[in-house]
Parts: sequence; C-alpha cells; structure tokens
Amino acid sequence: MKLVFVTFLLVSLILSSSLFEVSMAGFCNSKCKIRCSKAGIRARCLKYCGICCAKCKCVPSGTYGNKHECPCYRDLKNSKGKPKCP
Repeated sequence: MKLVFVTFLLVSLILSSSLFEVSMAGFCNSKCKIRCSKAGIRARCLKYCGICCAKCKCVPSGTYGNKHECPCYRDLKNSKGKPKCP
C-alpha cells in the first residue's frame, strides 16, 4: 500500500512540474512578444528575453526600461559584462 502511495506522489510531482514549465513557457512567450515588439532585431530580442524569463521567471513591463521590476532580469550579464536581457 505504501509503495502505491509513494509511486502516486512521485508521478503527481513529475506531472505537475512539467505542466508548470509549459505554462511558464506560455507566460514567457507572451511577455517577451510585448517586450520585443519595438526591437530593431526582433528575433534576437525574443531569444534573449526568453532565456532571461526562463531563468528569472519574470519580464519587466513595457518595451524598454522598467528593469527595477525584476532585479534578476536586470542583473544578468553576458560574458563581456554587459546586460544580457533586453
């Protein structure tokens, strides 16, 4: 009986975490489309915004600035020490 219960809990945990990732991807896509709507190189903006959103779980509002709303997003740097997130 305990084995069945433990198995059920593990399966439930795995399914719920994968559903969270799918919903987070939808969140990131919609927020990054807004964030990058006025970008000159939109594909690159969407790529890096998606990377930053997946890591930080947030995207600042608007198309530019407002990075104080998401400190993790603001503080991510590339290998050259410049801001990674658009």
